[in-house]
Amino acid sequence: MKSFRFALAAIAAFVFGAAHAVAGSASLVLDARTGRILAAENADTLNHPASLTKMMTLYLTFEALHRGKIGWSTPLVMSSTAARKPPTKLGVRPGDTITVQEAVYGMIVRSANDAAAAVAEALGGSEAAFAQMMNAKARRLGMTRTYFVNASGLPAREQITTAREMARLAVALMRDFPGEYRMFAVQGFTFRGRTIRGHNKLMYRYAGMDGIKTGYTNASGYNIVSAVRDGNRRIIGVVLGGRSAKGRDDKMASLLDQHLGRAATPAGGRLVAATSPQGAVEVAGLPGVRLSYADTARTSESASAPVIAASAAPVMPPDRSTAVDDSASVPPTAAGHWQIQISTAATAEGARKILVEAESAGGAALLGASPHTEVSGTGSARQYRARFIGFASREAATSACAILKKRSYDCTLLPDRG
Repeated sequence: MKSFRFALAAIAAFVFGAAHAVAGSASLVLDARTGRILAAENADTLNHPASLTKMMTLYLTFEALHRGKIGWSTPLVMSSTAARKPPTKLGVRPGDTITVQEAVYGMIVRSANDAAAAVAEALGGSEAAFAQMMNAKARRLGMTRTYFVNASGLPAREQITTAREMARLAVALMRDFPGEYRMFAVQGFTFRGRTIRGHNKLMYRYAGMDGIKTGYTNASGYNIVSAVRDGNRRIIGVVLGGRSAKGRDDKMASLLDQHLGRAATPAGGRLVAATSPQGAVEVAGLPGVRLSYADTARTSESASAPVIAASAAPVMPPDRSTAVDDSASVPPTAAGHWQIQISTAATAEGARKILVEAESAGGAALLGASPHTEVSGTGSARQYRARFIGFASREAATSACAILKKRSYDCTLLPDRG
């Protein structure tokens, strides 16, 4: 751990020594399916992320949910330190609690700094320790020029990123947590009797946009990361250092229009999303790896944005590791039909633990598949099979097996269920 902290400190020292001034305007547009950069301006120049930082806080929150460390209803105590964070925030008093679900909606819709701090303290023990977790995850995602100091994006000279790396983080959120990613399309929620609406105004008027995050501090200027679904394409745009919210939004709309082949969006105009059938939108993974997930486009909106009550269950698929009975007909939910089995366990929790460890060991070879448990037998003979499902081809499943076997996992290729 000490060596890792030293390495992070060295990275930060190099970055800060190389660039005392943080640049203003920067942008990038990429095709999320192929990873191809469509346009870039100062894409690798350092900027402050502001509340785009919460994208990483949310990534680690979703990861903790998938690993069973927390649940949607887990209470988070609002410490006096978290409660003192400056606006925007939910305004929860010290000692009171919020659920993980309320914190997630608070970060997405309200960009709540107190919610981000509460999550950081719960997962990291302290916000400083959580920042180390953020930096470790950033390195694993290939974000080598990003450095986090806090969970919210509140002003900190050392907290820096680039347009390219914010796009990389957006892709990671879509790729790794497709169910939870849909929450970025929420435009408002009810919290303790109050209706809280978001301030990502571009999302309300741009056709096909489904998030994802805005940010602003005096040092950063106006930032935004946006994703637009258009047919079987998904385009991600990043704009950093805007001089005004309107200017930032207009620049993003113009960039998206250009690369989606649309007519220019009138400044301040309202373009609502048209109803569209469910379809598959691929998201780029690591080099040579493609992943896909089903995504339902937002339907046409009225002038009143949809509001989700924070007490209601979030709209997302069930846990990917949910146990199911063998006797039921359960088609794989991922893109393909090939499966592999790596072990059995006496409990569902034991099977899930095996899958979590195997995901880390398998790396890129498992990115296109989903962890899955199935129960077999009854009584004392009951066992839980630990599997990965949804491989696009026999070759992909075989390759994953070969890698896992090198890491001492038993692995069996299962027949195509397609």
